[in-house]
Amino acid sequence: MNIETVELNFPEGANIILGQAHFIKTVEDLCEAMVNSVPAPKFGVAFSEASGDRLVRHAGTDPELERLAAENLMHVAAGHCFLIIMRDCFPLNVLGAIKRVPEVCGIFCATANPVGVVVARKDSGSGAIIGVFDGASPVGIEDETGIEWRKKIVRQFGYKA
Repeated sequence: MNIETVELNFPEGANIILGQAHFIKTVEDLCEAMVNSVPAPKFGVAFSEASGDRLVRHAGTDPELERLAAENLMHVAAGHCFLIIMRDCFPLNVLGAIKRVPEVCGIFCATANPVGVVVARKDSGSGAIIGVFDGASPVGIEDETGIEWRKKIVRQFGYKA
């Protein structure tokens, strides 16, 4: 077995959700979860089949994000995973609905940070996601100024009163 890291490519300012799911209708169900969670979301969804035709299935409301989601999963080359790339909404707004999709087994990350997907490959070429690098390591512990900034920005975003 070999282990490699595949860097995801998505536009600056976009957010992603990378997860594992298990059935061909995943793409349609994830799209429904997105459009039922926020008004007029801009997103692309891709799902990589692990059996049958073994295609990367895709859909969405933004053709560019849809193409990027599919291309990223082709590079990851692991079965039964999905990627959602979104603009003008945050994972926080859709993550609950995504987790409730019956085919979703788990979420690896939901972020706007650079992401490296850690993939294990068998000699046959078959791949499995074993984890992610999400952003960078912490460099310290927040002080009073950091606490004040965090509370202010969360309220500016409208998530706290």
